[in-house]
Amino acid sequence: MPHSKEHTLSREIAATLIPAGNAVSLPAGTRVFVTQALGGNITVRTDRGLYRISGDDAGAIEGYTANEAPEKSDSSTDVGSFSEQLVWDVLKTCFDPEIPVNIVDLGLVYDVSIERSEEGKHAVEVKMTLTAQGCGMGPVIAEDARAKVARLPKVESARVHIVWDPVWTPQMITPAGRLALGLE
Repeated sequence: MPHSKEHTLSREIAATLIPAGNAVSLPAGTRVFVTQALGGNITVRTDRGLYRISGDDAGAIEGYTANEAPEKSDSSTDVGSFSEQLVWDVLKTCFDPEIPVNIVDLGLVYDVSIERSEEGKHAVEVKMTLTAQGCGMGPVIAEDARAKVARLPKVESARVHIVWDPVWTPQMITPAGRLALGLE
């Protein structure tokens, strides 16, 4: 959902430089263009580059209206039971900040493994890859996925492993992802 309207930041906010993955601060007064608002995060373009900011900071973007704010992605609060499908569903709320398709439909998630403890809690392990090995946003995307899985009901621990075998190719994009990207 790219926007051509220029906005200004009303206060300093924390951001992540894309694609390097470095944590930075964007000062008050920075001019930004919103390029994507998905999964609870916002991607903005400035004259210094592309940045990912938390949807919690949407109010700092002057003139950015509420109907443009990203959807809240923490669906775990209204779900009472745990299932593998719930893990896959929450992973679909994680997005590469440069590509408007979730990590599942991009074909980046290779495996979800769940172990149940005697207390009825779950340890969840996710294996995922990235579109490119040099992507500095990999740890950021993996942490986003881990944190969302960890918030699910009855999850005791969540780990996300970035793997490189098999190497990701565009053929791994699901039909829904291909449609969203205009490839079909």
